[in-house]
Amino acid sequence: MARLFGTDGVRGVANADLTAELALALASAAVEEVADRGTPPPGPVDGVPVARSAHGIDHRPLVVVGRDTRPSGEFLEAAVVAGLARAGADVTRIGVVPTPAVSYVVAATGADLGVMLSASHNPMPDNGIKLFAAGGLKLPDDVEDAIERRIAGPAARRPVAAAVGRVRDDSTLVDGYVDHLLATLPGGPGGLRGLRVVVDCAQGAASDLAPRVLRAAGADVIALHADGDGLRINDRSGATHLDSLRDAVVAHGADAGIAHDGDADRCLAVDSAGEIVDGDQILALCALALAERGELERGTVVVTVMSNLGFHHAMRDAGIDVVTTPVGDRYVLEAMRSGAYSLGGEQSGHVVFLRHAGTGDGLLTALQILGRMAETSQPLHELAKAMTRLPQVLVNVRGVDRARAETSDELRAAVADAEAELAGAGRVLLRPSGTEPLVRVMVEAPTDELARDVAGRLADVVQRALR
Repeated sequence: MARLFGTDGVRGVANADLTAELALALASAAVEEVADRGTPPPGPVDGVPVARSAHGIDHRPLVVVGRDTRPSGEFLEAAVVAGLARAGADVTRIGVVPTPAVSYVVAATGADLGVMLSASHNPMPDNGIKLFAAGGLKLPDDVEDAIERRIAGPAARRPVAAAVGRVRDDSTLVDGYVDHLLATLPGGPGGLRGLRVVVDCAQGAASDLAPRVLRAAGADVIALHADGDGLRINDRSGATHLDSLRDAVVAHGADAGIAHDGDADRCLAVDSAGEIVDGDQILALCALALAERGELERGTVVVTVMSNLGFHHAMRDAGIDVVTTPVGDRYVLEAMRSGAYSLGGEQSGHVVFLRHAGTGDGLLTALQILGRMAETSQPLHELAKAMTRLPQVLVNVRGVDRARAETSDELRAAVADAEAELAGAGRVLLRPSGTEPLVRVMVEAPTDELARDVAGRLADVVQRALR
């Protein structure tokens, strides 16, 4: 069968690609694989030692489950919980929460596995399943592969009687996540007093928590798209649709705007004039802040191949090294862990502060941006001058066979011609998306006109070559 896992979990149209049956099978297989591999025990539950697992580890598996606001999350959560419990895992549901909250609670409670139901920035009909290992880190590729083999293989022997898993709800575990976020704020809790902030929650998982956290930090908060209406998640709102946030920041005379996506693992920003501050600029200003405090481990930032050349130039001028990975925050995180680096991220707004989180965290990133503004008494547009962006154009080409994008001779020749035309003053990147059925064409050039021209011609070749 085709590989289930993409660069950020399993995604598809809910009840068509991602069915209740698949969710149930995936959850059971994940518990069985994690249990067989063994994880550090979580310790006693309410003072009582947990039972020995039928799968060979010395405690009963514990799993944390969260979801975003999509209506399909309700039936998919029920299927996932059933799959976990039938495999012998105890399940704690923590409700509608950001993805990084699941990661945090997994680590804080010593759980063996975390499950987040979300398709992140994708439209409402989609949903997804993200898995976190013990410690709150995303599962590595080899574990995902093993889970897929279990799904395709013979059914496992199921526990019975008292060995089946138990299920409980505990939304109060999220309070610890909030306290953790506030403790990272430069200047401490209340450090954002005097700042007016508009936060766009994309009708997603951060609809309650993002305004709550910013207000607890002292900011005057205007919440946008924060009703938690999952039918409208990511609909002309959030980190992928910034127009309404830009307008609201100007209309309210705010100091800054913050945008999250559906599961709040991303953060983009808008300055007081309504100008966008993207992930590269956020990484640049945070890198300089951490370097100034002596907290930028090994003087290095980890980014992906999509990062703007202007970022690389700015870091070079600041004496900061840059490590580049394939697209996907999991690859950024792997490089950060292997190199013992403290900061990394993507242009899209996934930013990882490894001293504070095991995954990209939009709320954490927002606090670091706003905290830097308060700490320096500088407006965001000044902090964003940490780098100068080279004109960049990104074209998403849909309706093509993305599987052939990296093997087409016609595409290789077209990319080579484009690179020759740019003559070292820009760059070209053409890649299939790991989360959506499309091919991305990215061009950077000395002028916006040239970047658009080259990108348009390459997009035409993609359409022709991959039909």
